[in-house]
Amino acid sequence: QVQLVESGGQLVQAGDSLRLSCSASGGTFSRYTMGWFRQAPGKERELVAAISWGAGNSRYYRDSVKGRFTISRDNVKNTMYLQMNSLEPEDTAVYYCHAVNTWYNYWGQGTQVTVSS
Repeated sequence: QVQLVESGGQLVQAGDSLRLSCSASGGTFSRYTMGWFRQAPGKERELVAAISWGAGNSRYYRDSVKGRFTISRDNVKNTMYLQMNSLEPEDTAVYYCHAVNTWYNYWGQGTQVTVSS
């Protein structure tokens, strides 16, 4: 059983930066492909970015965040990060951490990011 805890969400202004963290416990962190999802009010949850298991050599970004967001992982600290720059009001959402391997997937409880214009 893997537990995921997100942190770092807050109210910021457009153009600001934030770094989200996802701390994992209870499993072998490096064996999981990790991802950040977000869900805005009235909208479906969407994948924002993902990083492959192990060294994290493969990364995915949705088009709307390419060039602004960077996903990374530290397998020693069992933590994943999402560096978010040039934030826009459209980035306002609850951000969720996700871990998946061949057999299981886990979700964090979410952290709120609010970007004011």
